[in-house]
Amino acid sequence: MKVCGFTFVRNAIKFDYPVTESILSILPICDEIIVAVGNSEDDTRKVIESIASPKIKIIDTVWDDSLREGGKVLAIETNKAFDSVSPDSDWAFYIQADEVIHEKYLTELKQSMERWKDDPTIEGLLFNYLHFYGSYDFIGNSRQWYRNEVRIIRNDKSIRSYMDAQGFRKSGRPLNVKPVDATMYHYGWVKPPESLQAKLESFHKLWHDEQWIEKNLPKANTFDYSQIDSLVRFEGTHPDVMKIRIGSKNWQFDFDPTKKNFSIQSRILHFFEGITGWRIGEYRNYKIL
Repeated sequence: MKVCGFTFVRNAIKFDYPVTESILSILPICDEIIVAVGNSEDDTRKVIESIASPKIKIIDTVWDDSLREGGKVLAIETNKAFDSVSPDSDWAFYIQADEVIHEKYLTELKQSMERWKDDPTIEGLLFNYLHFYGSYDFIGNSRQWYRNEVRIIRNDKSIRSYMDAQGFRKSGRPLNVKPVDATMYHYGWVKPPESLQAKLESFHKLWHDEQWIEKNLPKANTFDYSQIDSLVRFEGTHPDVMKIRIGSKNWQFDFDPTKKNFSIQSRILHFFEGITGWRIGEYRNYKIL
């Protein structure tokens, strides 16, 4: 079985992405990793080069910044990386620059890929998710955070990144997938308040024009964390590759997890989900077999 990882990144230093940790986390179970490095304002390419693994293959890309509809450019960059996955690979392991997999899940992932390798009806593997927010000590637990997403796909180039690159589709339909007992750690909302505000402003430019941003995005030097609706304290362990980054955290995030910022409807739905485990109206871009 051959497994190829793939990802894309741009301005990793400017926006403080843990892309090195992201790549290192999947490196042990990948035979090769494709990294599409976009035209950056910093030394992102040097960051990738510094990983110094013969498994890593860099492709240089130029982002089309005129594509501001639904984050389409993110899917295009994902597809560039996926299209560079060698034809003899059985599976392609997609990971975004702010995602890290815990080493405790690597054996399970490898076994799952072996288990379903020769079954073409299984087009992807579905991960659980933890979304960290504000600091490495809190995770989001409300309906605004997606609970699952596909991160390992069959090496079938008719599979394409969908919408803003959160998931995938094949010939316009959701993938047929099997759930795996593995959780992706998403650190995209764990940054110093200055870096997070800069990321937010850049993020919206992938969806909206300058007029929309001027009207809807408040001018600020630092990010306002107070708008979050619900967090809980993280009681587990972080991946080993994150230890140095976590140890160097230099900002304070104070939050009382007993306080909730729900509308009446959201409070009812949150309570119902907590009791039953069922998320009413949950968006699922996949079909579980």
